[in-house]
Amino acid sequence: MAEELENKPVENNAQTEVTPEDVQNNKVFAILAYIGILVLVPIFAAKESKFARFHANQGLIIFICEVAWGIISSIVTSLLINSWSFGLLTLWSLISWLIYIGFLVFSIIGIVNAAQGSTKPMPLFGKFKILK
Repeated sequence: MAEELENKPVENNAQTEVTPEDVQNNKVFAILAYIGILVLVPIFAAKESKFARFHANQGLIIFICEVAWGIISSIVTSLLINSWSFGLLTLWSLISWLIYIGFLVFSIIGIVNAAQGSTKPMPLFGKFKILK
């Protein structure tokens, strides 16, 4: 089994070179990066792992977007409730939930990539880099 891991190529993007040992040792940290505030675990616990750092960066971007969207959604919902526009409020609620489902889908994609040992950038979020 160990020989199979050593011979198995790791799918990398051109910017992130990771070793099979790094992937194997830090896969759990990479998966945690996509579970909300748990993104802080790989940021602080796996500082030296390029694999965990790559996924922590993507997870952090998703988390920041989720928090920003939560704030925007709360403000717009509050304004719509005060204006007594229940038709718009219903439409806004539907749009807001669809966006939250989109964040969930991105997190699932990230978890699957991390579990497979891949450093493939995520659509929309993959080109941004917060962590070095």
